[in-house]
Amino acid sequence: MYDEVRQLLPDLHYIYAFDNVAFPYGEKSEEFIVERVVEIVTAVQERYPLALAIIACNTASTVSLPALREKFAFPVVGVVPAIKPAARLTTNGVVGLLATRGTVRRPYTHELVARFASECKIEMLGSAELVELAEAKLHGHPVELEELRKILRPWLRMKEPPDTVVLGCTHFPLLEEELLQVLPEGTRLIDSGAAIARRTVWLLEHESPKALSSDENIAFCMGLTPEIAQLTPVLQRYGFPRLEKLAVCSDFE
Repeated sequence: MYDEVRQLLPDLHYIYAFDNVAFPYGEKSEEFIVERVVEIVTAVQERYPLALAIIACNTASTVSLPALREKFAFPVVGVVPAIKPAARLTTNGVVGLLATRGTVRRPYTHELVARFASECKIEMLGSAELVELAEAKLHGHPVELEELRKILRPWLRMKEPPDTVVLGCTHFPLLEEELLQVLPEGTRLIDSGAAIARRTVWLLEHESPKALSSDENIAFCMGLTPEIAQLTPVLQRYGFPRLEKLAVCSDFE
């Protein structure tokens, strides 16, 4: 998603905050997620006045956007599963939603289906293991295709599997290459990255026109462990030369 936004807006100061301590959010309570996300955005805002924030997590977006928009004056962009475009693209009428178990369970997701894909057959598959595989790939570990096959087995056994799959977690585009090797040939993978980038451009043009900055990009983690420090070369390739721990009011156990 960051790549999509940066392609359209290369001259901004980007701050990437990731919660490696409480991850993954898909298995947490809604109350916890709202409190945690508001706390993290507040901590970033206190150090760097923000022109806009993107909550690059489907689970966090579906539960925390009202609280964030009430607290902050700058625009807050949320990410929701790309069910609407998938419903338009499917040929066989079967759309797969690959997400965390939390996103699959939440009423908001089912409301999206009812609004935009009522004429499609929606096959939902919730997995925390896929998030772990994506994180492992970021750390340089190979993705075992057999593990993917086990996770996707409910679809692979279907007589008519989804021909269009919504990547309903912002980690999952990291696994696009491997997913295409395992899913039936011709399967389309859809995510929200391009739409979020276009929305961000519009909001910055209309609500934060002075967002341009020459400041150096910075990445924040919630716990600076040796394992997380190994991500520094990856972050540098994405244009984040610095990685620091973000001080938040409470530590998650």
